[in-house]
Amino acid sequence: MKLQTRLFGKTYVFREIKEVLAKANEPKSGDTLAGLAAASAQERVAAKVVLSELLLSDLRENPAVPYEEDEVTRIIQDDLNETVYAGLRNLTVGELREKLLSEQTDAAEIARLRRGLTSEMIAAVCKLMSNLDLVSAAKKMPVTAHCNTTIGLPGTLSCRLQPNHPTDDLDGILASVCEGLSFGAGDAVIGLNPAGDSHERCRRILEKFREIKERHRIPTQTCVLAHVTTQLRAMEQGAPADLIFQSIAGSQKGNSAFGFDAALMEQARQTALHRGSATGPNVLYFETGQGSELSSDAHHGTDQVTMEARCYGFARHFSPFLVNTVVGFIGPEYLYDARQVIRAGLEDHFMGKLSGLPMGCDACYTNHMKADQNDIENLATLLTAAGCNYFMGIAHGDDVMLNYQTTGFRETATLRQLFGLSAIAPFQKWLVDMEFFTPQGLPTAKTGDGSVLL
Repeated sequence: MKLQTRLFGKTYVFREIKEVLAKANEPKSGDTLAGLAAASAQERVAAKVVLSELLLSDLRENPAVPYEEDEVTRIIQDDLNETVYAGLRNLTVGELREKLLSEQTDAAEIARLRRGLTSEMIAAVCKLMSNLDLVSAAKKMPVTAHCNTTIGLPGTLSCRLQPNHPTDDLDGILASVCEGLSFGAGDAVIGLNPAGDSHERCRRILEKFREIKERHRIPTQTCVLAHVTTQLRAMEQGAPADLIFQSIAGSQKGNSAFGFDAALMEQARQTALHRGSATGPNVLYFETGQGSELSSDAHHGTDQVTMEARCYGFARHFSPFLVNTVVGFIGPEYLYDARQVIRAGLEDHFMGKLSGLPMGCDACYTNHMKADQNDIENLATLLTAAGCNYFMGIAHGDDVMLNYQTTGFRETATLRQLFGLSAIAPFQKWLVDMEFFTPQGLPTAKTGDGSVLL
């Protein structure tokens, strides 16, 4: 295994594969903060050259965290289809990139070969791709999932209606839900981040969601994004949960910092399947984001793109309905500016889709980051071209509870029109029946008037 190359009149030598992966990464402030980034553009190019020549078997045999020490590694490795892997193990990372981008490789072939890829392989090939490569390859990887409805079908673009409220006031939440629905948001899920994490508050909000969903016969899913243990306790008290949510990390230590492990997540999945209010079989909702492992000292000296890929390797074990990267939420310490956020959003979507996940994106930023709403609209447009399953939708794109900026109700509606897409079919029919949109997907005089639902 060769970990050196001569370039620009200089020999670059790397100690281990983990260092090659880190230094081949596009610039990220989180990698610099962790002391993992390439020292120069020349060293970055040299690392990419070395990475392109590594065999996929080299990456399989050198996971970011040792198998014996980490249950995320064990899940990723044990879930691998050994027959598919045997046919891929002697490919170089560069050859895998060419295979994914080849016009001869279609969605069915990618669906087959992804079963033989570990997360480290997926991260490695991601690092060799340009932004346009990431868009082009991801577009070839549609992934669907079914809860009460089916997300990810060709010709659709979905939206999570995010009616967050700073005090979890039910009337305020309801007003936001009704406004969002009238703009066509909410076919992915009506999902709220609670200001408080009590099981009683979780239950009350879920019951309010059920009330409006049943009253107006809305074909969608509902979720309260409390901690998994809070949601389970709410379900014990009869809360009508369609989806169980949890933020996840790419290492066992990172998941421990979030307060759960794989056994608890499997318990949540089984509880949702047997006691939840959805038809299933996909009943979990995961959120991720580059840098979370570094923030909890759980990155094991690994770059944030590779750790993010490992999140997706963990997630696919549980067959979720929704996964999204909250790409700019964690702050400029990890993604410094719009250029890094856009790159990370395209990377995460590509890696999630190559992992076989129904991938969405919270295209967002915090107010102390060098980014603005135009940058987020740029990312959302690129991701729509890449076949992203869904975005967030919150009034005016301004989350006054979480204090960050994201996409509003109008963005998804505009992107649907721009790209000739629609909401999930039963939800789109509901929008037409409610006269919020025409059969051609155009807004009506009632679009934006959520008062008709109150």
